[in-house]
Amino acid sequence: MFQFMAKNIVRGYYDESYPPLPTKRTKFWRRNLFWQFWRFIVLNLKIMRIVVGGHS
Repeated sequence: MFQFMAKNIVRGYYDESYPPLPTKRTKFWRRNLFWQFWRFIVLNLKIMRIVVGGHS
């Protein structure tokens, strides 16, 4: 019985299982308030287009 338990080894995840780390450029765009504001406006316009299209 102990031989069976010895074969049941728990291994950690491989490096491929973890997501990639963001680059400096990606971090810059994520923290840029002007870019975030612009994307917020674009997202709201897309949502409004769907809402207005559904009510006409």
